[in-house]
Amino acid sequence: MRGRLCLTPADERQFQPTKPIPKEKPVANRTLLPRYGLHPSSVFATDNGHRTVILSYILQNSIQTISIFIAGYLGSNELSVAAFSLMLAFVTGWCVALGGTTALDTLGSQAFTGGKHSADLSVHFQRCVLLLWILFVPVGILWTKSSSILLYLGQDDNLSYDTERYLRILLYGAPGYIAFESLKKYLQCQGIMALSTIVLCIVSPVNVLLNIALIHYTPLRLWGSAVALTITYWLSFGLLTLFTIYSPVHHRNKTWGGIRLRAVFEFQSCVLFLKLALPGILMVGTEWAAFEIVALAAGRLGHVSLAAQSVIMTTDQILNTIPFGIGVAASIRVGNLIGSKDAPGAKLAGHMSAYMSVIAGSIVMVVLICAKDVYGYIFSDEEEVIRLVSQVMPLVASFQIADGLAGSCGGVLRGQGRQHLGALFNIIAYYILALPIGISLAFRHGLGLQGLWIGQVVALFLVGLGEYFVVWLGTDWEKQVQKGVERNNRGTIGQGYATFE
Repeated sequence: MRGRLCLTPADERQFQPTKPIPKEKPVANRTLLPRYGLHPSSVFATDNGHRTVILSYILQNSIQTISIFIAGYLGSNELSVAAFSLMLAFVTGWCVALGGTTALDTLGSQAFTGGKHSADLSVHFQRCVLLLWILFVPVGILWTKSSSILLYLGQDDNLSYDTERYLRILLYGAPGYIAFESLKKYLQCQGIMALSTIVLCIVSPVNVLLNIALIHYTPLRLWGSAVALTITYWLSFGLLTLFTIYSPVHHRNKTWGGIRLRAVFEFQSCVLFLKLALPGILMVGTEWAAFEIVALAAGRLGHVSLAAQSVIMTTDQILNTIPFGIGVAASIRVGNLIGSKDAPGAKLAGHMSAYMSVIAGSIVMVVLICAKDVYGYIFSDEEEVIRLVSQVMPLVASFQIADGLAGSCGGVLRGQGRQHLGALFNIIAYYILALPIGISLAFRHGLGLQGLWIGQVVALFLVGLGEYFVVWLGTDWEKQVQKGVERNNRGTIGQGYATFE
């Protein structure tokens, strides 16, 4: 994910190491490859690959959902503040973490199998954390001034001021959230998928207890929700750090090379990281924002539509973890194989991830269609809401295959380092086509909530098929391998090693 140090011979003489540089075999030749599931005949990397990642993101999503749910018992106003605050946190803040760390999908995974030194990956990780913290600074300033912006946009006074207060508290947890996401990617890049899932299995119930205790048994009330999340984010990072330190697999991989700030802030490397991270942020943020716009538009259609939209959005968020998990596993898998100069293996992994997402999407589609008439009863006992859910559910079912392709092929593009294509597809599909179509159908043509979701169906099919077309027909895999070689040759430690010894 970043460019590398380029020292002249004079520079190299100036920074002679005080210790001899240990010789390493090229990473691509390590026996680690088959041990961690990187043989071309396998579909995904270690620890059950996509299944572990899917579980990880389900648990991670549940942390925010539980906080909203528990805060909702205080009343409808508190529910609105918690939900609205976390919506803004996702669209403006957490997308920096989830989108920015996609740079590690490219540079980290390729460096692990193709870098000159095993510890190159740790420099990528350190750069990721520090640069994303810097990128978050303007977002933090925005959060501290959010009430003025919300009031200008016509939001309710109490909602605006309470949202700002909630975000101000959550601001203290943001660095922990970013660091956890970065460390999780650092581990995933070397095939260690299970540690983050284990940590989330521990902190998820802790988060529930913290929310209950702080919201209902302290004077904090609603603000206890934000405090609980802040503690949970830092606890997640702390536990994952501890588990990483004592991980035997991590020790065998020898990917930690110590704190190397001069290499981390090398200019060309930072530029390369930002070239991947910024499109990644745009790729994630544009999709999230589009779905939140649909949610806001549904609020203008009345109580029944808003309730049905809540049911459908909750369902979609859960189901989306399947293609998202496949995409994360695919990005690491493809990046590892590109780093090891295995173009046929990378191509096979890319196509297999797409096929797997189609199979998973087909199964989900059939289940949703069969359950459409009774599904709403899980969330509501209002007949109007249940009826509207059953009418919209076939639309949600129809895009499961396309959503699977978008998730898996988007992951393949991230593994290649082509995040900008994913961002471009999202902008065109959602903002030029889907949202105008959906809003027009909903309000001008009287289709209501169905109209809004028709627009989303259009977007997901365009993104899914477009990205699959790029992966299938628009990828020169040998060229991608060559680009990976160039990234690794610019080296993180290889050229700047002497600077830090």
